[in-house]
Amino acid sequence: MTAAASSTKAWLMAARPQTLPAGAAPVIVGTGLAVYHGVFAPLPALFALFGALLLQIGTNFANDYYDAVRGADTEDRDGFTRVTAGGLIEPAAVKRAMYATFGLSMVIGLYLVAVGGVPILVVGLASIVAGITYSGGPLPYGYRGLGDLFVFVFFGLVAVAGTYYVQAAAHGGWFPLWIPEGTLPAAAVVAGLPAAGFSTAILVVNNIRDRETDAEAGKHTLAVILGYRLSRIEWSLMAGLGYAIPVVFWLDGYPATVLLPLVTAPLAIAIGRTVWNRTDGEALNPALQRTGKLLFAHSVCFALGFAAPAVI
Repeated sequence: MTAAASSTKAWLMAARPQTLPAGAAPVIVGTGLAVYHGVFAPLPALFALFGALLLQIGTNFANDYYDAVRGADTEDRDGFTRVTAGGLIEPAAVKRAMYATFGLSMVIGLYLVAVGGVPILVVGLASIVAGITYSGGPLPYGYRGLGDLFVFVFFGLVAVAGTYYVQAAAHGGWFPLWIPEGTLPAAAVVAGLPAAGFSTAILVVNNIRDRETDAEAGKHTLAVILGYRLSRIEWSLMAGLGYAIPVVFWLDGYPATVLLPLVTAPLAIAIGRTVWNRTDGEALNPALQRTGKLLFAHSVCFALGFAAPAVI
């Protein structure tokens, strides 16, 4: 393998493209709901997708860099290879890539801010700060048991509701100072609960796998604080949201097609068996990837469930 090919492979490992479907999933849900409510706007939806993916990659770079310099990534870790700790890329280069990616997300976000105004400006900047301070800064909240809350809020509720909002707001004037009436219904927030749950479930699997090494490194994730049993209950509750919320929408008068995500339940049950019975990377690394696939499949089904009646 050439040096250039090795370098490209290392950067792909740092960016973790396997996480991108998880970044796209909430945007898909928000867009499906926008179609159902008749406020779909293709350009804001596309920019929201690009912005979400860049935030995902930037956060991946940040975690790779800061976990390495803090000593949280050790040789005993069962997870996927980290390029900074593994010496594949110079730490300074990963740090520059992190800032460059977040900077590009801000450029993409200029259009979304023009459409969504001050609310999107605040949310966008908060998302970047949260992505960096998850494992960076003087008080990284991911080391204090707050990572699950960050993922639930930003990679679920905010991502889905924000995607819906910029499309609805695009039908009004430019740069609103506050949320225009009718652009952020409660349904847009509730629809984000399944993505929030599954996104958090991905982190829970990761933290169950790394519980022992994280504890030794002084990284107090929620799994370290709660222990295995309560962390597994957390995983089950987070996954359970994915199947309770479509039923809630159906009972609230939405068409039966919103129940389409229930077809993914067998996959969730299969992953759950692994999560409840294993702690090793050999089993949980595939479970981590499968939870990401579950999030994406569920989100596509949920979006189709919303959009289908409006387009057929």
